[in-house]
Amino acid sequence: MLKELMNKKDIDRALTRIAHEIIEKNKGIKKLCLVGIQRGGVHLAGRISSKIRQIEKKVTPVGSLDIAFYRDDLNIRKEQPLVRRTEVPFEITDFKIILVDDVLFTGRSIRAAMDALTDLGRPAAIQLVVLIDRGHRELPIKADYVGKNIPTALSETVEVQLKEEGFEDRVILMKAAGEEEQGA
Repeated sequence: MLKELMNKKDIDRALTRIAHEIIEKNKGIKKLCLVGIQRGGVHLAGRISSKIRQIEKKVTPVGSLDIAFYRDDLNIRKEQPLVRRTEVPFEITDFKIILVDDVLFTGRSIRAAMDALTDLGRPAAIQLVVLIDRGHRELPIKADYVGKNIPTALSETVEVQLKEEGFEDRVILMKAAGEEEQGA
């Protein structure tokens, strides 16, 4: 069973708010760059950068980060990780890094991303943006900027679908088969 949690307008509104919050918290955008976690985080980082440019009339650098080989479940996964591109064409040392991901769940992907970032340099700070925080943390990681908090069951899946991936912009909650009958 599918349930739409956010539509195109909701996503755009959340990203606009997040862009304003980033500017306010950092008192501008000096020495600030965005790095999106492959895949969805990269697209969201690009959109946030565009919104910051509209507000501040300045460009904020955007990079992409692949965390495939930094994951702590590499040795227990059945399939090999799909390796994507890390492209951070700017210096991160002494910069504030705004790390962007689509869904925050256990926190393990964010831990892997921080490890990958520190291999590239020593940021002045790392702040986290997520479109969806669905709870169930296994590590002490908390987002600085959240589009929407969505309490979920462990059996449910949250999927962010974006136009850059060939979908209509939306966030959907997928319930496990048979779950809706059990809860009734």
